[in-house]
Parts: sequence; structure tokens; C-alpha cells
Amino acid sequence: MKNIVSIIALCFMLMLACTGHAQNKESKTFNNMEKKEKVLVVFFSHAGENYSVGNIKIGNTKRAADAICELTGADQFEIVADKNYDMPYMDLVNLATEEAKNNEFPSYKGKIDNIANYDTIFIGGPVWWGTYPRVMFSFFRDYDLNGKTLIPFTTHEGSGLASTVSDVKRTYPNSEVLSGFSIYGHECQKVDIKDRVAKLLKKF
Repeated sequence: MKNIVSIIALCFMLMLACTGHAQNKESKTFNNMEKKEKVLVVFFSHAGENYSVGNIKIGNTKRAADAICELTGADQFEIVADKNYDMPYMDLVNLATEEAKNNEFPSYKGKIDNIANYDTIFIGGPVWWGTYPRVMFSFFRDYDLNGKTLIPFTTHEGSGLASTVSDVKRTYPNSEVLSGFSIYGHECQKVDIKDRVAKLLKKF
């Protein structure tokens, strides 16, 4: 009887050890990203009137990008369009549709002088007409991200990643494009957005 109890106790200890090992392995990947020095978050975000969340002062993608930077120590570059997108939601839908149909490249403010210094780049934005807003394609035209690890992410209310991953792969065929992740816009406006993003980052 004593031997049986000892065997059961040993099996239980081994189970705990294996579980701990698996948890450590999962955390190790995330910790490596946290300590990585050359990470950048590039994104476009839309404040004002948004679907589902109403009129917001800080865009959904901005909130997600801030959480990524806080969790990983990444630098940040926000793509700020020269064009004013502060308008009623349906007007914005119509404008985004026209930009997509006309294959436009809206201009934006600022630039990144040291893009070559970054190894991993998160690329984020809302989903407009099935992919990133056209102003992000202006950024893609200006910067060669081949040879880097790229992680697409989107904020949405049902579109998921849409065609963003395939668009990034097509634009940068010599980069490593990871599967990426998407977050519902209404989730980004909650106080626990950092916890939500942390869970999503653990798969990388």
C-alpha cells in the first residue's frame, strides 16, 4: 500500500513538473519579445466616429498599439494622414471605398530615418474595404521591409484580419510574415486591453 501511495505521489509530481515546463516554454517566447531591442509598431488609427464604439477620442488601433509597445518595449510610429478623416461614419465608408477603387496613395506626416535598425515590425490598422486603409499602402510604398519579421494586426468589428496578411506578404515577399492577430474595436476601448493584447502576443 505504501508503495502504491509513493507511485501516485511521484506521478503527481511529474505532472506538475511537465505543466510548469509547458508554461515556462510559452512565457519564454513572450519574454524574448519583451527584451528584444529592435521592435517597431507602425500603425494607422482612426479617432472620431467609429462603428460600434461611437465617437472616440483615441482610436481603437492606437489603444492596441500602445499596449503592444508597453508590453514589448517597442518603438512606435503612427501614420497620420494629411487628409482629414474626421467625418460621420457612413461618409468615411464612402471615402474609403473611393480610395480603394481608385488605388489611391494618400500622403501622411513624418518619416522613419532608422527603419533598417528594426528586426521585427508590427503593422496595425483598422479594416477598411477588406484590408488596411490606403494611407498605409503609401507607407508600404515608401519603406522596404523585406528581410524583417512582420506581424500584421487589425482592429475590426467582424472582418478579422481580412486580406491584410496576404497584402503584406505580396508587398514584402522576402520578409517573414507571421500569422498576425485581430482585436474587436469595442475590446480596445475597455480598461483591460493590455491583458487582452498580452494573451495574443504569447503565441509569438
